[in-house]
Amino acid sequence: MQQSWWQNAVIYQIYPRSFYDSSGDGVGDLKGIVQRLDYIASLNVDAIWVSPFYPSPMQDFGYDVSDYCGVDPMFGSLEDFKELLNKAHQRGLKVLLDQVWCHSSEQHPWFLESKQDRHNSKADWYVWSDPKPNGDPPNNWLATFGGQAWSWHPAREQYYLHHFLSCQPALNWHNPKVQEAMLEVGRFWLELGVDGFRFDVINFLMHDRQLRDNPIRPADQPAPAGGSLAIPFFRYINRYNIGQDITYATLPRIRQLLEEFPHTTSLAEISSAEEPLAESLKAVGPDCLHMAYNSALMTEKLLTAEQLRDTLRRAQPLIARGGLCWTAGTHDFPRLASRWHQQLMSDRFDQEAFNLMLAVLMVGLPGSTCIYQGDELGLPEAQLAFDQLRDPFGIRNYPQVAGRDGCRTPLPWHRGQPHHGFSDGPTTWLPAPQDHEVFAVSEQERQPSSLLNQYRRLLQWRREQPALNKSLAVHTLETQPEILGFTRGSDTTQPLTFLFNFTDQIQHQPLDTLPELYFEPAWLHGGARQFTDTLELPPHGVLVTESGIPHD
Repeated sequence: MQQSWWQNAVIYQIYPRSFYDSSGDGVGDLKGIVQRLDYIASLNVDAIWVSPFYPSPMQDFGYDVSDYCGVDPMFGSLEDFKELLNKAHQRGLKVLLDQVWCHSSEQHPWFLESKQDRHNSKADWYVWSDPKPNGDPPNNWLATFGGQAWSWHPAREQYYLHHFLSCQPALNWHNPKVQEAMLEVGRFWLELGVDGFRFDVINFLMHDRQLRDNPIRPADQPAPAGGSLAIPFFRYINRYNIGQDITYATLPRIRQLLEEFPHTTSLAEISSAEEPLAESLKAVGPDCLHMAYNSALMTEKLLTAEQLRDTLRRAQPLIARGGLCWTAGTHDFPRLASRWHQQLMSDRFDQEAFNLMLAVLMVGLPGSTCIYQGDELGLPEAQLAFDQLRDPFGIRNYPQVAGRDGCRTPLPWHRGQPHHGFSDGPTTWLPAPQDHEVFAVSEQERQPSSLLNQYRRLLQWRREQPALNKSLAVHTLETQPEILGFTRGSDTTQPLTFLFNFTDQIQHQPLDTLPELYFEPAWLHGGARQFTDTLELPPHGVLVTESGIPHD
């Protein structure tokens, strides 16, 4: 089928605070991104996704927006953003902006008016509710960051809903005026020339208007992927506060706006859902959003070949719609290189082979993919002391739950420079870990076999493969339990076979269970060897090669 640019795009996520500081104040900024656009283009990615840089009290570091159509002075000016947009386009990079439409800051003018009384023009722009007769909140909903999802406001003598921090009141999307206002926000940025949006926690957009209690999670039922039972939020099945059908019925209005601006796209984040792929399927389609990513690869448990095989099969309807985006790392989750570290550690574990296996996996899966800044360097999760934490979620839940600061530390650019070249100021908003110095861009650029240079070659190779960029077809193979195998391609393209050993031991795969392989591989790593009737894959080894057309 004819594909749009976004269906096979590689999207590089930039967390501006930690990308590059051009001003010396210890915080990354828009000019810093501009100064590093050549580096981003050298990765051979197609687009950048820029996390929020809007005016904000920064209690959740930009995800508490007080002005949806401006730039916080900490990050620069609107003119700086226009320069970023222009220079990114000159380098062939699309620009997606983070949009936080489920909630605003408590300091947004809309909320300042809404909280005054029950009769002002914005009185119904947020989710307000009377207390129970005994004064308690209206139901048992919890905030994802901890505590009740309701805060009392004495002026209105009502509670307001907040899914995250109490300073992030939930917008009332059941109100058509709120919908119109947010669509105008989207129009503002689209008219400036942005190429689309990433929508933060889109499944939190609307709530059950009856405010029914969520059921308690059964003791034998695990938390959904990306969640943890150590977080109180996941001790309930979040049936009524998020993932409402009316949310997905509202998304066509957003799509209609985007259709006014040809070749733009939308990427939905599906967060905290019990069935992430099922929720993603609801959000994506010709009349809904273009793409969705979810927490299916964010599991606390070690990724296994069996789990990924099952995920690929369950994702087939989403793949067929052309709207699947694979994401294994963002600013909200432990670093990809470290997420399963404790479960992987053994005398046989090879971190470099493991990092590269994950890179090839993300390149080979059907659909678009997101790479979080620093994952191309193999950055490990930063280990910070309690007094170094800045993330309110991490501080509140310390030490039971790892917060988000460990994946948000400054990017290391130059070995041997203060703060690893991130800033020339005296301090940085989060410390630049000493052990990140060896992962610096300057260090890896001089090493041909570094993970950074492997990423560059992989992403260039991806662009050149018809089986990957002209087709979304995928066929999972019946392999040994420890090996993930799939083919990519269609009747009109020469298929490629991908094989991954997800263990730290040598694995053997009978050749008679595989399509015919042509052993002048398109891309080969880790010493895979062919014997008379078996294929040998080393620990965390990968084989990618041309193959015959698969048959179901």
